[in-house]
Amino acid sequence: MGIHFVDLLVSSVLGLVMFGVGLSLRAVDFGAIIKHPKELVMALVGQLLGLPLVAFLLALLNPTLSPELKTGFIILAASPGGATAGLIAYLFRGNVALSLSITTINSFITLFSIPLVVNAGLIFFMGTQTSLSLPFWETVFQIFTITIIPASLGLLLRHKRPNWADFLEKPARYVMLVLLFLVFLIKIFAGENQGGTALGWHDFQFVLPQALIQNAASLLLGFYFLGWFKAAHPSRITAAVESGVQNTTLSFLIAGTLIGNQEMVIPPLIYSLFSFFTASIFCFRANKKAGVDPPTNLR
Repeated sequence: MGIHFVDLLVSSVLGLVMFGVGLSLRAVDFGAIIKHPKELVMALVGQLLGLPLVAFLLALLNPTLSPELKTGFIILAASPGGATAGLIAYLFRGNVALSLSITTINSFITLFSIPLVVNAGLIFFMGTQTSLSLPFWETVFQIFTITIIPASLGLLLRHKRPNWADFLEKPARYVMLVLLFLVFLIKIFAGENQGGTALGWHDFQFVLPQALIQNAASLLLGFYFLGWFKAAHPSRITAAVESGVQNTTLSFLIAGTLIGNQEMVIPPLIYSLFSFFTASIFCFRANKKAGVDPPTNLR
């Protein structure tokens, strides 16, 4: 698929988003996760095992999807934890340090888990497999430039200049939302040669319902799986978002570039257009039920 203008724009905006999220963090937040890693481990187990199983089951239950589209949904499920998950966790008072920890660790684990899951999907639905391996250094570079470095700079500013962080944090919330909204619009309407979606009505008609169902199932899985282990509400919110907001950029790379099948790109493309909003609605409802006034971080 190559690198397009829209892809670079999305990466730049996500980097700014993670800097803004980092402004709300303190080193002690990560210390608590290191001392009590149970929620982190359970969230990772739920994503790495539960999400692919959900995707396989939903694909089997839908006879209208082509094998390529079904495999596209498997690829999507194998790529959890998009950078925007940290922003949603932040806006709706999730455990932001847990969110960044999940995203970072998952990004390394999926270097090894994605080839296994994707090849299982290829064999099961298409009767074939591929010699699939993710570009290690390119993935590591993406993790550091989009997630770790910007968030660390925000955390460092909070530590060194807390007054500056307080001054920047509130306007940054609104700037992050506006920038993300503009990027979504550009992604929808930009031409395909610039990295836009170029999707047709036929794509939405057959793929959107399945994408919405898989998104809802992923959010519920993350939320209730951690609830089963008596996790705190902020951590359950985080697990839901990390499960329901996928790393669609990685899905595009796997389906379009490594496998070279553009039909497999359609599920993550459509999924990327709404998952931020559905996850936000889910968090709003979950917080309201728990007696939290969301989105408190926008005040």
